Amino acid sequence: MIRVLLADDQLLVRAGFRALLDAQPDIEVVGEAADGQEAVALVRELGPDLVLMDIRMPVVDGLAATRRITSDPELGEVKVVMLTTFELDEYVFEALRSGASGFLVKDTEPEELVRAVRAVVDGDALLSPGVTRRLIEEFAARSKEPAGIEGLSELTEREREVMALVGIGLSNEEIARRLVVSPLTAKTHVSRTMVKLGARDRAQLVVLAYESGLVRPGWLG
Repeated sequence: MIRVLLADDQLLVRAGFRALLDAQPDIEVVGEAADGQEAVALVRELGPDLVLMDIRMPVVDGLAATRRITSDPELGEVKVVMLTTFELDEYVFEALRSGASGFLVKDTEPEELVRAVRAVVDGDALLSPGVTRRLIEEFAARSKEPAGIEGLSELTEREREVMALVGIGLSNEEIARRLVVSPLTAKTHVSRTMVKLGARDRAQLVVLAYESGLVRPGWLG
């Protein structure tokens, strides 16, 4: 059972998400928070698998709350997915840098929300591939010049190649087809790369791919 915590200051948004997620046989909403401070407290109390976190909330905003969760070693297994609107897209890349495992636009289709929850818990994908890829490239373009990333020199040439492909949003299956290897081999390369770089999850690997200069905005591999 996937245990989800909802964090949004709008009661109607939480109610809609709860109704949709609780209707799934493998998903359970274990709690709701109306601000970031409450969200962090409930994460520590309830230990959910995933938090759906609004960016703009009172008391403590979603970005700060996400940083508190992802920086706590005791909460290392908790995934955070940011909820945003097109008006707040400027925060998307910062959310990923803060440790979020991905993001969803609030008016996403119900089926996409359910798929996204399962995907992030499985560690499989970054979410909403079309929107994600476009927005990450747009806002990665605003980031600093390539930075030195600890552990990057330890990667093999194939691991660098895999990291770049993760950076442009490819799934393990797509990477496998691109490199003509099995999906299991692709997944192994991704996992080893994450371990060497100390990446929390696949989303952080995307951020590192851009920050290291392995992927440039607009690069399609």
